[in-house]
Amino acid sequence: MNILDKFDWAILIELQIEGRLSNADLSARVGLSAAPCWRRVRRLEEAGFIKGYRAEIDRHKIGLGVLAFVRLDADSNSGDVLRSLEEAIRAIPEIVSCHYISGTGTFELQVVSRDLNSFSQFAREVLINLPHVKDLHTSFSLGEVKASSVLPLGPMAS
Repeated sequence: MNILDKFDWAILIELQIEGRLSNADLSARVGLSAAPCWRRVRRLEEAGFIKGYRAEIDRHKIGLGVLAFVRLDADSNSGDVLRSLEEAIRAIPEIVSCHYISGTGTFELQVVSRDLNSFSQFAREVLINLPHVKDLHTSFSLGEVKASSVLPLGPMAS
């Protein structure tokens, strides 16, 4: 399923905006009857275009007021070192995003914490003690201009 048609794109767009749509509402929005719409959604899920459905939580309302961007330098870029570091990073819930980056540094992490004191303790006790960490540099979000997981979809985006 490498080629998406206009109905597939429409389904992805609608579900990305509102993942809790019923099949009846989704089929009405994309212009398909219920059964073919349901089959297409299933096919998109099985092919990995739709990876899952989740609630978007306001981190401030649950007490996670700090968002830190941490550039982490590994002491080596060998395969074993990076694999062990990646495995450790995946196991830490406070790290909500991690990207292997170009330029200075090895990884760019997004880390959430209750407050600056909590983050400071976390950095000293957890981050700097990850396997093969040479150094870390932190910047803090002073306010979100845009935070979205909605991707620009459509036939021209592919």
